Amino acid sequence: MKKVTMKGIFILVMAIGFFAWSTIPGTAADKIIIKIAQNSGIYNPMQVGAEKFKEVMEKETNGAVEVQIFPDASMGTEVKTIQMIKLGTLGATVVATASIAEFAFEAGIFDLPFVFRDMEHMFEVVDGPFGQRFARLIEEKTDSVFLGYASFGSRNAYNKKRPILKPDDLKGLKIRVMGTPILIDTFNAFGAQATTLAWGELYSALQQGVVDGGECDPVDMWDMKFHEVTKYVSYTEHLVGVRAYLFSKKVYDKLPAYIQAVLFKAGREAVLADRNSQREKVDEATEKITKTGIVKFYKVDKQPFIDKVQEVYVKNADKVGGMELIELIDKWY
Repeated sequence: MKKVTMKGIFILVMAIGFFAWSTIPGTAADKIIIKIAQNSGIYNPMQVGAEKFKEVMEKETNGAVEVQIFPDASMGTEVKTIQMIKLGTLGATVVATASIAEFAFEAGIFDLPFVFRDMEHMFEVVDGPFGQRFARLIEEKTDSVFLGYASFGSRNAYNKKRPILKPDDLKGLKIRVMGTPILIDTFNAFGAQATTLAWGELYSALQQGVVDGGECDPVDMWDMKFHEVTKYVSYTEHLVGVRAYLFSKKVYDKLPAYIQAVLFKAGREAVLADRNSQREKVDEATEKITKTGIVKFYKVDKQPFIDKVQEVYVKNADKVGGMELIELIDKWY
């Protein structure tokens, strides 16, 4: 029989100790990495939501999970990140329903022009049974776990050619919109030449005159520095933007049960942080843009714009669930 030496015992003890250490949740050997992507800058409320998600996941799992945040579309377009969610190559993403509509056209109901009166109306709808019905549909079509709705604010038309006070003022202007048929139809109905373009390419396109303008809320305008390359913002408020926090079902299914439970808590807190930040930053961003002296803001009579988009409802109603469903949104609140 081979003699056991003190050196051998020491090596054995160290090996056992290392094995035990490597299986303790939160140690480097078994740390779970979750990546979350969002396509705007670090000033954006999406980043605030992502950072809250990271904070809760890491704290509540005692470091067993490390969340890595990828802002500025560094993981690609929103549509690409949804594809990655479906494949299980990305843990989480924050995306507009306009991007989700590429996979579930019915989600485009939230992108119909003037379908929400304001942000309060929107949240009453999405936080109730109506919104939960679509959450389940989104989960099915994107192979995801739905964590909650947030908003990217009331969107306004802007351009560098002239003030937009009525729909006719948009004639001949090439306006960048999100890549969903409903928003393309909306701006074409206004009289503009609607075009799609990657979010990260828009600044240079405005600067070089490839497009004349776009549409977004003040927070995005400040975050993406669009105020540097445009002159006129009109409060059309044609869309109260809805975005969603999605987690990959393929990734979720591989997580331990206790981490799955933490995930939902982190999702709820991330959504709340995003919503609160959006409300706080609208006035802040508007003030910052105004102080630059580059951009002028204009109030408009929205009714002529509303009249112009009735054809958008007629064209798309059946695709998103029918006029009765659309009318239910108006009656909800």
